[in-house]
Amino acid sequence: MNTLSTPNPVSTPRFLQQLKWVADPIGYMESAAQQYPDIFSAGIIGFGNNLVFVNTPEGIQDILTNDRKTYVAPGSLNRILVPLLGDYSVILIEGDRHKRRRQMLMPSFHGDRIRAYSQLICDLTEKTLGKIPVDTPFSARTAMQEISLQVIMQAVFGVFEGERSQQLKTMLTKLTEVFASPLSSSPLFFPALQQDWGAWSPWGKFLRDRQQMDDLIYAEIRDRRTQPQPNRVDILSLMMAAIDDLGQPMTDQELRDELATLMFAGHETTATALSWALYWIYHQPGIRERLLHELQSADLFDPMSIVKLPYLSAVCNETLRIYPVAMLTFPRVVQEPTELLGYALEPGIAVVGCIYLTHQREDLYPEPHLFKPERFLERQYSPYEFLPFGGGVRRCIGEALAQLELKLVLSTILTRYELALADTKPEYPRRRGVTLAPANGVKMKMLGKRSA
Repeated sequence: MNTLSTPNPVSTPRFLQQLKWVADPIGYMESAAQQYPDIFSAGIIGFGNNLVFVNTPEGIQDILTNDRKTYVAPGSLNRILVPLLGDYSVILIEGDRHKRRRQMLMPSFHGDRIRAYSQLICDLTEKTLGKIPVDTPFSARTAMQEISLQVIMQAVFGVFEGERSQQLKTMLTKLTEVFASPLSSSPLFFPALQQDWGAWSPWGKFLRDRQQMDDLIYAEIRDRRTQPQPNRVDILSLMMAAIDDLGQPMTDQELRDELATLMFAGHETTATALSWALYWIYHQPGIRERLLHELQSADLFDPMSIVKLPYLSAVCNETLRIYPVAMLTFPRVVQEPTELLGYALEPGIAVVGCIYLTHQREDLYPEPHLFKPERFLERQYSPYEFLPFGGGVRRCIGEALAQLELKLVLSTILTRYELALADTKPEYPRRRGVTLAPANGVKMKMLGKRSA
């Protein structure tokens, strides 16, 4: 692959590019885009010098609408996630197997199934915020993670209580914190750092914590197999009941990897988006006042009416635009000689849609560094201009649940509690594993409950 010709290669030495990409991904992308605004080739880990970043809607549309033809999205290019998710995650598998797995999972995240979580989301929000003492600073991200973790656990396991449930929540939280900074995320990008030098070494501790999580998951799978309950409709039960074209059920390893994927991807990303939303709402008081005015006219007992509120939707969309949790689409590989934005691409070259840079384009989003929800009231954006959940065959399965959770958690907090930012310093994005998250976790203060 290293001999292939790619468009607009970044001239910085490859190792320095790798360091910059891990330590400061926004700085890396913005610097490259200043030199090559629409398309450039990066020299980052796992791709040699053949990863092409594209950030025009036309280019992204070309990539995503030619899935499985000119471009394919092999799961093997997502191997950076194997230590957390395993080899059999829907993110890692490919071809017809990937298609069947998505078809099996999709119903659990749409329609009546996700609407059934509405009251749970509101109740968990009240329970979590209600435990925070008045006038005590707290991390919004930690509080939002507690809510989103319990929501995804309910979706994945259904009624799941007792010691095993608590232990699994504890282990998931510990494992997500392992990659909370660029430095601690480095072993994902530099496999040579994945060395087990005992329980006190960072990677050794991660492996032992992961094993504890796996033991809990396998114990739950074992119990479900020995005591089947055919009427259960949680995701684990549905996956255990599913069979492939040859009449074979999923193995324990496949179930474990899928559960790990749903739990990690299903709560980390939502917690981050909620934290950013709270930051912007309380950083710009006018946004909060407008949201409260809109919520006063809504039926707060009807979650589906809240979901349709236009300004609340605009605030959520602008939150997902300005610092998208996922910076890139999943990579695609060129299958046959093609042309992209006027550049010839040879088979074997990998391409990604750069979500962050697309969301920062001046021609799409004037003053892109400003948080302006009204832009989503004034204009309808295409799926190639606004793509916080990716696109094509690897678009995020949990998009509908994430959108529901964002709106219901925010509306519950705004109408039930008085909060304020506890830190006047601006929040800024920082790498957290393969995502972008608020560097300081959004420090807030509980002022008390709102009067009815």
